[in-house]
Amino acid sequence: MKTVVLAYSGGLDTSVCIPLLKERYNYDRVITVVADVGQPASEIDDATKRAKTLADEHYTLDLKNEFVDGYLFPSIKANGLYEGYVLGTALARPLIAKKIVEVAESVNADALAHGCTGKGNDQLRFEVVFRATDLDVVAPMRDMNLTREWEIDYALDRGIPVPVSREKIWSVDENLWSRSIEGGELEDPYVIPPEEIYEWTTTPAEAPDPEIVKLTFENGVPISLNGTAMDGVSLIAKLNRIGGAHGIGRSDNIEDRVLGLKAREIYEHPAATILLSAHRDLESLVLTRGELRFKAMVDAAWAELAYMGLVDDPLYADLSAFINETQKRVAGDVKLRLYKGSATVVARRSDFALYSEELVSFGESSINQKDSEGFSKYHGFQARLVQKTMK
Repeated sequence: MKTVVLAYSGGLDTSVCIPLLKERYNYDRVITVVADVGQPASEIDDATKRAKTLADEHYTLDLKNEFVDGYLFPSIKANGLYEGYVLGTALARPLIAKKIVEVAESVNADALAHGCTGKGNDQLRFEVVFRATDLDVVAPMRDMNLTREWEIDYALDRGIPVPVSREKIWSVDENLWSRSIEGGELEDPYVIPPEEIYEWTTTPAEAPDPEIVKLTFENGVPISLNGTAMDGVSLIAKLNRIGGAHGIGRSDNIEDRVLGLKAREIYEHPAATILLSAHRDLESLVLTRGELRFKAMVDAAWAELAYMGLVDDPLYADLSAFINETQKRVAGDVKLRLYKGSATVVARRSDFALYSEELVSFGESSINQKDSEGFSKYHGFQARLVQKTMK
């Protein structure tokens, strides 16, 4: 009995994969795995029911806490952004892939499968984990160069219970950190996105009056919202609702995929926008100028590895070690004003603050201003010498 374990989303692509793995790849048993990383409960339920109808065996795994603690919190510490993208999908894929491998090992499977195409990043994020095993890796969408039209016809012929449409519509991927919308008319970068594509965020122009929220951080991660201690999953979910009501967290990016293709990607990420803004501001209060400058380079390198799915790369661990060391002092409170699509930091405090009101105030004399004269004489010294040589 040849067995394959499939990363299953419940959509057209992965549903079509189930019979294809038997008909075209000669697997006797197809085992599906649905990973819950914060999708709507109805989506998880539908995917689970569909998988139990189509597959020989099925697992639904609740990974939300592991997703937050092992992937989203490190991303907050690293101010995780890649070309404006908050890394929601990118961070979820390696976790899902690792759980697929665990299931495959538990059932003595022969192969691992996914429903990714050959044009995107997700094939790489899954397979960098899959190929660390000795199991075969199968990707029917890519291997057979399938089109949506072919898949729809195949699903209808096989009676696969997936809602399908031949209209050119967009594709949505959602987890606790972000909601991505792409495809269809949105593939034209000159098309203005219709308001109907957004589900998490209110139209900014129609958002309510300003609201102040307070976030408390310890060791670089949020531990409470408006004075109420909360676990990571609950805090992010609530902040998504609060921020979404104010129209916060929309982005429309031209993104450089790993393969070199440029793609238009539209995202909603209210909580991520608020948390990253607050965290970055708190860092500016407690870290030295040298730390901030160097950490910006480390953060950029970390985000690129995360975007590529290379979370098991030794460099990722090295960068994370530096980032974690800096976060020991990233603790305190940050207040933000949420208003019509913007999240603006308006106040911050920390026991580790390097800011001194006494020293910086124009109304204080604790610093002898005369002492800085010698410094000023040498500030720009070499530039002045250059100017003299050019005369």
